[in-house]
Amino acid sequence: MRVDILSKEYPPAIYGGAGVHVAELVRALRDRGDIDVRVRCFGAARDEDGTTAYADLPELATGNAAMQTLGVDVSMAGDCVGADLVHSHTWYANMAGHLASLLGGMPHVVTAHSLEPMRPWKAEQLGGGYRVSSWAERTAYESAAAVVAVSAGMREDILKSYPSLDPARVHVVHNGIDSQLWSADRSPEATEIVRRHGVDPDQRSVVFVGRITRQKGLPYLLRACALLPPDVQIVLCAGAPDTPEILAEVEGLMNELRSQREGVVWIPDMLPRNEVVALLSHGTVFACPSVYEPLGIVNLEAMACELAVVATATGGIPEVVVDGETGWLVPIEQVQDGTGTPVDADRFVADLAAALTDAVSDVDRAHAFGRAGRQRAVDSFSWASIGDRTLEVYRSVVDI
Repeated sequence: MRVDILSKEYPPAIYGGAGVHVAELVRALRDRGDIDVRVRCFGAARDEDGTTAYADLPELATGNAAMQTLGVDVSMAGDCVGADLVHSHTWYANMAGHLASLLGGMPHVVTAHSLEPMRPWKAEQLGGGYRVSSWAERTAYESAAAVVAVSAGMREDILKSYPSLDPARVHVVHNGIDSQLWSADRSPEATEIVRRHGVDPDQRSVVFVGRITRQKGLPYLLRACALLPPDVQIVLCAGAPDTPEILAEVEGLMNELRSQREGVVWIPDMLPRNEVVALLSHGTVFACPSVYEPLGIVNLEAMACELAVVATATGGIPEVVVDGETGWLVPIEQVQDGTGTPVDADRFVADLAAALTDAVSDVDRAHAFGRAGRQRAVDSFSWASIGDRTLEVYRSVVDI
């Protein structure tokens, strides 16, 4: 079976969970040895056999970003002829998969990492391009031979957003974690990395890793951190802002927090994995204040590094974080307009602060939750098993 996997993100250009998923899925499928996996991605050429990259079309250089994306999709689709199946990830590549399926007659499988109707704030970023991205996603989903949801919560969102989809075509295959790449590192070298970033490894700390985007809920976390015990460090690996507006809001809250307490460390750069592992390994608790999270690979990464998690009880997060066993789930009542906005933001902030305070109040218990999280990540979210389940979806739509 030849499978062409289509994605905007692919190593070394990864900035979110979807890119991590694609990279690990490709590796898991190629490790099997019985599938010809070809990757088609955006951007600069990759030095990897079976992988082709596609640059933006110069003719569209001054156009809307969504139109530039569709230009790449058109280029990509023509090269998929001959594949037995095409598998696209995120709206950026969904139209490439859809067009390839029309051209070549092969089935198109879509993996849903997020949904445009559940992220209306993207209109701030894309303008009219958000209507284009929404159209591309809807067209691809409604025509796909199969749709893979990365959690049961995501499956519900898919069927709610696209009610014409046959539920039998929507399959749940969780995201995964490479527990060898992501494991606790408290070596002297890792400790030195932590110190170099201005973090005291001997003090309690709350760690956040994520992009500065509405769905990650960083402003709520910054407000909650103002309510934590004064000796608790706040370590924020937060970069790649979606818009100048969300960046300005975060900067303002960050400056206010720093005026109230010491030990606030903001790392705006996208760090290499070993440095993220070092920071996670020396933390007391990981914070995931997301208001929209189909699954949350970042929680699995923290758990694999033996870090307890405080996370919002939304989307697919409760399928990963076990309340009272691997961490704390923070309740949230959300406005049903697709934004995920808390109905009572002050209450959500207070509940988030209470859970974080509880987490750092008993370090031994937090470490026990972290060890349990590591075991859960290893037992339930290995990429080998996720590759097997993905292949089952392929075989359900391919007559080989």
